[in-house]
Amino acid sequence: MRYRRMKIKQEPSQNVDTSNDRPSYSEYGDGPEAMSGTSAVFDEKVEMPNDIKVEYFDGAEEADNSNSVTLFDSREEQAEKGENQSVEVDRHNLNSSKDLCIRGCDGGKSFQCPYCDMKSNLKSQVVQHLNTHTRQQQFQCDICDKKFTQKSTLNYHMRIHTREKPFQCKLCDRKFSHKSHLSYHMRTHTGEKPFQCHICTSKFTLKASLSDHMRTHTGEKPFQCEICDKKFTQKVTLNYHMRTHTGEKPFQCLTCDKKFTQKVTLNYHMRTHTGEKPFQCKICDKKFTQKYRFSDHMRTHTGEKPFQCHVCTSKFTLKASLNYHMRIHTGEKPFQCEICDKKFTQKGNLNYHMRTHTGEKPFQCDICTSKFTLKTSLSDHMRIHTGEKPFQCGICEYKFTQKGSLRDHMRIHTGEKPFQCDICERKFTQKSNLNYHMRTHSGEKPFLCGICDKKFTRNGQLNAHMRTHTGE
Repeated sequence: MRYRRMKIKQEPSQNVDTSNDRPSYSEYGDGPEAMSGTSAVFDEKVEMPNDIKVEYFDGAEEADNSNSVTLFDSREEQAEKGENQSVEVDRHNLNSSKDLCIRGCDGGKSFQCPYCDMKSNLKSQVVQHLNTHTRQQQFQCDICDKKFTQKSTLNYHMRIHTREKPFQCKLCDRKFSHKSHLSYHMRTHTGEKPFQCHICTSKFTLKASLSDHMRTHTGEKPFQCEICDKKFTQKVTLNYHMRTHTGEKPFQCLTCDKKFTQKVTLNYHMRTHTGEKPFQCKICDKKFTQKYRFSDHMRTHTGEKPFQCHVCTSKFTLKASLNYHMRIHTGEKPFQCEICDKKFTQKGNLNYHMRTHTGEKPFQCDICTSKFTLKTSLSDHMRIHTGEKPFQCGICEYKFTQKGSLRDHMRIHTGEKPFQCDICERKFTQKSNLNYHMRTHSGEKPFLCGICDKKFTRNGQLNAHMRTHTGE
């Protein structure tokens, strides 16, 4: 049987040129996926450490006892040479790390690394990959001291510091640091999604995205935080998470100097300066800065509620809304006020509550200068000026300015009284009425007349009393 073999021997270190006037590696993209299906070999002089020498030759000699890695021709290459060879995985002498053979696997269509499960249909890629096992990281970045096994990888890395983006999209002028990134980006214009899930038929533009998606079916979370043991489906998500422990925020806004843990978050932030809202609803023309907000908005038109509570079967348009809802069942209130120890199910509610302590009212009416702690309260107030009553009872057609008022009104028709006194078991249609009632037990009278110092349990009672002084 004839085959071509590459031998790696211990000899005085030297540079090896594997080009032979063949196409360069970088010509085909940035990685194995970008080069899949090509016949390229990478074209650069590689400095081999540890006194390694590479020799190519033909013959049937057996591997000697030196440090050697032998790659056998694939079935396609044998066919071109008119040779009929059996192509099988051969890992002879794998008990010795100094004598390894790599043969074509998967029916001669690819080659596999003897150290790990890495496969490729190009021997050149396996050779390059072997560097990660056999070579030291000898190419170092002068700026951040990060090390690399290949000079080309260092060159790509340097673009992070120089912000060089030599590859530009001809359709939208967006620029990229790697050619493969441009190739992936082009699929956003063509709509091409060549990688499909065999379980739910979801399609993806990148093979890596499909791999990440498959974990939603398997539940696999192979990447674990060594500090808090939290697990993640993607390595990049773990990297982002680690910054919550380190406090690192490497992405800084050049306009306002605000820093972020993720580049995508910085990109979203930049739109607050540019005013860009690239995602537009075709139904109501509303625009959004982020795609997920656009997707959430579309459900208001479709009525889709894909997130369902497994306890009471309530459905929600947003996953966050489901998470908040679940706290009703669990009783969890993770957000606590440091001043009065009151607890809340949502962080936003805690923020709103803090304004009761600070007296902050950031939302002001343009007509009467009334101020409010909540934006929704301002919106409700504006209907006093406009006369708008968008919430109508389906039974008696009574209209209301607020949705909560309609909900309270509906209990008149249903007879529902969900708010009960813990002391006398009296029930009420509204929580505010229960609060007023509790003052009959506690004796609390928080509303004080500024003229005669008389106190009242309700604000309405105080207003009525004030007329006795004004004669109104």
